[in-house]
Amino acid sequence: MTFHHETVLLREAVAALRPSPGGAWLDGTAGGGGHTALLLESIEREGRILAVDRDPDAILALRERFANEPAITIYQGNFFQAVRFVEEPLRGALLDLGASSHQFDTPARGFSYHREAPLDCRMSREGVSAAGLVNSLPEGGLRQIFWDYGQEKYANRIARAIVLARENAPIETTTQLAALIANAVPAAARRDGHPARKAFMALRYACNGELDGLEEALLDLFGLLLPGGRLAVITFNSLEDAAVKRVTKKLRAGCQCPPEFPKCVCGVTPKARMPQKPLTPSAEELARNPRARSAKLRVLEKL
Repeated sequence: MTFHHETVLLREAVAALRPSPGGAWLDGTAGGGGHTALLLESIEREGRILAVDRDPDAILALRERFANEPAITIYQGNFFQAVRFVEEPLRGALLDLGASSHQFDTPARGFSYHREAPLDCRMSREGVSAAGLVNSLPEGGLRQIFWDYGQEKYANRIARAIVLARENAPIETTTQLAALIANAVPAAARRDGHPARKAFMALRYACNGELDGLEEALLDLFGLLLPGGRLAVITFNSLEDAAVKRVTKKLRAGCQCPPEFPKCVCGVTPKARMPQKPLTPSAEELARNPRARSAKLRVLEKL
């Protein structure tokens, strides 16, 4: 099987962990293994790396790529449950949020609205598909998904169009839904990029639960770090980035006492610091991989 994923902010993300030989490390969204491979090289193959992904295609590719690397353990699962399968404190953890190039570029996975395929969008290939949601949810439920997860201002129109269309026949393919959305929005909206982009992103989030519980998962991962350990997270849109920023703010918070108190009585001290400013891809990387244009790397270090 060919599994291709264009790793974003490859060297920047691995360098942010300050890798050195020994200890335990986590790549919580391993994909094609780009970050994992560079991390392995950076720790000079001394230590242990847990490479995690929920996509069975990614797991097959990882097992093939790292078949002869005893320092790497491959685990199929969601980093949201890291506290269940990480067995020792971590020196560093890396997350590359969002869908992979493989998922977008493989029509049969149903992530892309550009090519006809079954409307799927499931990373793990388990659970309810996008077609399942589109054909079963009431109009209000669809509207809520498009608004909450896609920030789609035409959520009302799109949800209504879907409900009317499925009265005649189920909506089963990516291009079928994309065309329906294009016809549902005003002509002006069709000139500003593909009109189905936000709705497809919203369905992907809903199918995979990528935002539900993300903040709790980040806090859990942070709790697994050793003092001085770092958590590096790459986000791809404002919703993901906002969740990371809220966690960052919470972990960096200090004394909560009113300013008029002569001394602290709450005992709250910062648990983390930001060792560097958020990073975005270089011009060279954007020229090579335009999909990286919205990527942002944030790093937290445990105090």
